[in-house]
Amino acid sequence: MTQPLSLAQAEGCEHSDLYDDIAVGLRNSLNEQDIIGMAQMFKALSDPNRMKIAYLLQQKEELCVCDVASILGSSVATASHHLRLLKQINITKSRKEGKNVFYSLKDHHIQTLITMTLEHQKEKNSPE
Repeated sequence: MTQPLSLAQAEGCEHSDLYDDIAVGLRNSLNEQDIIGMAQMFKALSDPNRMKIAYLLQQKEELCVCDVASILGSSVATASHHLRLLKQINITKSRKEGKNVFYSLKDHHIQTLITMTLEHQKEKNSPE
């Protein structure tokens, strides 16, 4: 594995070696597994239908697969596919009641992520 450049060695960098300890600290703070997990979460939510599902689950707290399909205007198979993927990434959880499977958001962190993302989007679209 090649050794990362110090800030002073980086092309075009005019900073002094004084900041190398900061760069090393930041580099060491990067936990590869955490970064990959976060990227997977954002990748899953980058699909508009999955983002809609997450938003709906935040609004209603729990929905059956057939309810999600009805709201989205999709097939139950399509809704189930999206919900299953969200569950694999730990965005949702499920419980079975008879033949029905109900989904909800995994925890308050996901709810906060959706709320903050929506707030950011609304601020971005509002005139300054």
